[in-house]
Amino acid sequence: MRILLVADIHANWPALSAVDEPHDVCFCLGDLVDYALEPAPCIEWVRKKATHIVRGNHDHGVAQNVAVQGRGGFKYLTGVTRSLTRERLAPEDMRYLSRLPITRMVTVEETRFLLVHGSPRDPLDEYAPADLEFWKRRLENVEADVVCVGHTHQPYVLEVGEKLVINPGSIGQPRDGDPRASYAVIENFRVELKRIEYPVETTIRQIQESPLPDQAKEMLAEVYRTGDLQTNRVKAVR
Repeated sequence: MRILLVADIHANWPALSAVDEPHDVCFCLGDLVDYALEPAPCIEWVRKKATHIVRGNHDHGVAQNVAVQGRGGFKYLTGVTRSLTRERLAPEDMRYLSRLPITRMVTVEETRFLLVHGSPRDPLDEYAPADLEFWKRRLENVEADVVCVGHTHQPYVLEVGEKLVINPGSIGQPRDGDPRASYAVIENFRVELKRIEYPVETTIRQIQESPLPDQAKEMLAEVYRTGDLQTNRVKAVR
């Protein structure tokens, strides 16, 4: 059984459409929307191809029309792109986002997978680093063999006792210094973290042609071209 694991698509259709990975099952760990400006085709892809999906904090915010105010960093970018995201989604897309489950337990060939966006303790919002001590506490009383998380936009695989924690990184907005789309493939309890080139300038051109403020356009272009945002103000906001 070959499982494709994707997370944090963030409306970046050129990045998502570049992923052409053979698979039997697809898990999606949420955050389909915000930042880039093609949320509709990304949602359609997930509806057709994701076997199991959970809600991310951005999916929740868009569906519930949560206003975000921020002066800098990713919180600022969330706030300025959210209204455009909602304008570009049909009512049925909003309903789809609002009905996504917060967590999901899935068994594949006798292996139990827990799917969450953030962490088992806070499925929507907790930032879960690749830290062994952090995960030892979070996995107490978690009845799963593999825990799949997103939210950090940084890929990792971590063995915690007999459990495995996998973060596939971000399809649409990596933040680990590598701008290529990031995802994971799970096969026979072995995990491969993978990267793929995509036409970054196509994503940036769509942003440049939008009514976003110039500051947001510059910041987003930097993130997409470099896989990072060089400012100290972004570290506490995801």
